[in-house]
Amino acid sequence: MKLWGGRFTKEEDQAVHEFNESLSFDRRLYRHDIMGSIAHVKMLAKQGIVSEEDRDAIIAGLEGILKDIEEGKLEFTKEHEDIHSFVEANLTERIGEAGKRLHTGRSRNDQVALDMKLYCRDQADEISGLVKELEQVLLGVMEENLETYMPGFTHLQKAQPVTLAHHAGAYFEMFERDRGRLADLRKRMNRCPLGAGALAGTTYPLDREYTAELLEFDGPTYNSMDSVADRDYLIELLSALSVIAMHLSRFCEEIILWNSNEYRFVEIDDAYSTGSSIMPQKKNPDIAELVRGKTGRVYGALMSLLTTMKGIPLAYNKDMQEDKEVAFDAIDTVKNCLTLFTGMISTMTFRKDVMAASAKNGFANATDAADYLVNKGVPFRDAHGIVGQLVLYCIDKGIALDDMSLEEYKAVCPVFEEDIYDAISLKTCVEKRTVVGAPGPEAMKKVIEACRERLAGE
Repeated sequence: MKLWGGRFTKEEDQAVHEFNESLSFDRRLYRHDIMGSIAHVKMLAKQGIVSEEDRDAIIAGLEGILKDIEEGKLEFTKEHEDIHSFVEANLTERIGEAGKRLHTGRSRNDQVALDMKLYCRDQADEISGLVKELEQVLLGVMEENLETYMPGFTHLQKAQPVTLAHHAGAYFEMFERDRGRLADLRKRMNRCPLGAGALAGTTYPLDREYTAELLEFDGPTYNSMDSVADRDYLIELLSALSVIAMHLSRFCEEIILWNSNEYRFVEIDDAYSTGSSIMPQKKNPDIAELVRGKTGRVYGALMSLLTTMKGIPLAYNKDMQEDKEVAFDAIDTVKNCLTLFTGMISTMTFRKDVMAASAKNGFANATDAADYLVNKGVPFRDAHGIVGQLVLYCIDKGIALDDMSLEEYKAVCPVFEEDIYDAISLKTCVEKRTVVGAPGPEAMKKVIEACRERLAGE
C-alpha cells in the first residue's frame, strides 16, 4: 500500500520501488513507530479529532500488531515501502475504516523523525549502560592493582613507573567522559517532533505538549521545518560513538602490544583468542584487533551522514533516508565491541611480575634518581645530566640503575649515598607521588572512591 498513490495514474516501476524502499532496514523501528502512533491517537481523541471508539480500536489494533511482530506471527513483506506503511496497512486490514484515521494531523516526515529520536534515545541509554559495565570492570582492576607496578610510556618508550590501577584509571576517565557525552546529547534530542507535519505544522488543533508528555519528551520542538530536517541528534550520537570506538581502539592497541611475546604483560583468556591454521603455537588477540579495526567502520558512518547532510536545503529531502543504515550499523558495531571488550578485560590475566621487571629494567626510575640529587642540593639541570651519564653507563654494562654499586654511583657523583636504592625502588617511586591524579596508592584510593561514587550517583 502506498500512502501517496492518489495523484498517480501508473504503478511504480519495480526497480524504483526497490531503490526507494526502506522497510528492509527501518523495520527495526517497528516498536517506536507503534508507540508513537498510540500516543498520537490518544492525543487526537483528547482533542476531539477522532472518537474514543476509534481511538480504542486503533490502540487495540496497534498493540496486536506489536505482539504479533514480537512473537514472529507477522512477517515484514516486500510490497510495503517502509515501516510506516507496513503498520498502517496491517492496522487498516485488521480494524477497517478506523485505521485510516490514524494518520490525521501528521506526515511521514514528522513520523520518521519521531521514530528515529525514540530509537536513538533508547540506544543512547543502552550504550551508556554498556559503557558503565565496562567502567565497573575497570574499577575492579583499579581496586585490585594499587601495587601492581608497571612502566608508564611516552613515545612508546618507558618513561616513569606507574601502577596498573593508575593505567586502568586513565581509561576509566575516558569512558566516564563518553557517558557524559551520551547524557548531553540525549538531553538535546529530547524534544518531540510529532505535530510538525510535512514541514509547516497542521490546521488540526493538536496538543503537542500532551503528545510529548506521553512519549516522555521534555516538550515539543519549536520549529516545524527544523523538526523534520534535523539530524543533528543522530550526528551527535555517531560522533559520541566514534569517540567511544576510538577509546576502545586505543586500549585494544595496548592489549595487543601487552599480549606480544616481547611484552608478555597479559594473558588473554582462551575464550577471547583464536589460533592459526598453520602455526600451532599461535594465540592471537583477534577480538582486540577486530575492535580496533571496526573503529574505522564507525568513523565511516559519521562521515557518511555528515556528507549526506551538508548540502540539503530545508526541509525534508529523500537523501535523509540514508541516515538509517549507517546509523544502525554503527550502533550495532559499538554495542558488540563494548560487550566483547568488557568480557575480554574481565577474564584477562595480568602478569604482575613481568610488568614490574619491565619497569625496573627500562630506567623508568631515572627521573626519581634525578629528584634524589635535587633533594641533596644538586641543581636539577646538573642532576639531569648526571643521571643521563648513569643511564649510558648502565646501557654499556647491560644493567639497571638498581644493580649499580654505591661505588659506581659515587664515581659519577659523590653526593650519592646508600639511600639511593630506596629512593629509586619502584615502591618508593610510586608511593611518593601523592598529589591528586598521581599513581601513589593513597592518591589512587581517593580517586577510586570518587569513581565509585560517580558510578553510584546516577
